[in-house]
Amino acid sequence: MKKKVVVAMSGGLDSSVAAALLKKAGFEVTGVFMKLVNLPRFKDYNSPTTSSHRRSRWAPDEKRAKKIAKILKTPLLVLDLRKEFKKRIVDYFLNGYKKGVTPNPCVVCNKEIKFGLLLEKALSLEADYIATGHYARLKRGENGVHLLKAKDKNKDQSYFLWMLSQNQLERILFPIGDYPRGEVEKLAKKFKLSFLLNIPKSMEICFIQTTINNFLKRYLKPKPGKIISTEGKVIGKHQGLFFYTTGQRKGIRLPGGPYYVLDKNLNKNILIVAKDEKDLYKKELFAKNFNWISGKEPKLSLKVKAKIRYRHQPATATIIKSLKPKTYHLKFKKPQRAITSGQSVVFYRGGEVVGGGIIG
Repeated sequence: MKKKVVVAMSGGLDSSVAAALLKKAGFEVTGVFMKLVNLPRFKDYNSPTTSSHRRSRWAPDEKRAKKIAKILKTPLLVLDLRKEFKKRIVDYFLNGYKKGVTPNPCVVCNKEIKFGLLLEKALSLEADYIATGHYARLKRGENGVHLLKAKDKNKDQSYFLWMLSQNQLERILFPIGDYPRGEVEKLAKKFKLSFLLNIPKSMEICFIQTTINNFLKRYLKPKPGKIISTEGKVIGKHQGLFFYTTGQRKGIRLPGGPYYVLDKNLNKNILIVAKDEKDLYKKELFAKNFNWISGKEPKLSLKVKAKIRYRHQPATATIIKSLKPKTYHLKFKKPQRAITSGQSVVFYRGGEVVGGGIIG
């Protein structure tokens, strides 16, 4: 009897090839397209008032997903998750900026939406697995499921998956994790999906069409305040703390720069900037909301390679228990630039993800 798998089909190259590989491997595949926000790319539309150029560029993902499902001869369900996405992801994003931190919505979306609500839907359909086009790998053993980096290190997305639990990982498949991107593109041609090679790459944050600052202006009321130097001298005025993130250089608009965002004082609505970039380097951080992939805390202290942002080069660090409750203390071997509150810090040992947390 064929194993059933529900594939999250976004209308993009990676998820489409993932679905094709599973079909070829003998799985009973059902595609699911998730409507997440009210943006053109998530709609199945063909309005005569929409220019042909815009139609081709924003090629409504739902419409394209239906085309792909037809080519692969697999059913496609459309799941409307707009209300849940707004509550769990967009509101989380905005609340983070209100609190003065820089949140990572993709990490939470993976836990709550792609491997949360979609997994619930898959189980209701009596599916054995859920699959996506993520570049990551899983290794199943007697002591649980291990989350590993993708074969293509430049495309690896394991950083965004650290919040997943063993219960979720047991039901997940990552069909393209063992392939380099170039090979995935060749497979697209083989599966008669060559047209996907020409579509624009997906945006970093799917619900933001232009810039983060433009998005924030729509939903958050700016509250101007003072900018002070590391010496405590008032040297300018900021437009609202949520427009700035640690390490930022552009957009501060101070004469005699460059200046770098060093810190924020939310209580006094003050932005603290540094003239010397060296001030951005720190050797430690505290993190909370931890998740250990194995489901159990390892023996501490633990030496790891830690990433403090997606494109960050993993750095040698040691994890120890903090005196603060439900918090861990991370000490780096060498100082790291712009450790940012709200971002994820993810721990690796070799090619395996050990766990992660939210930088405090």
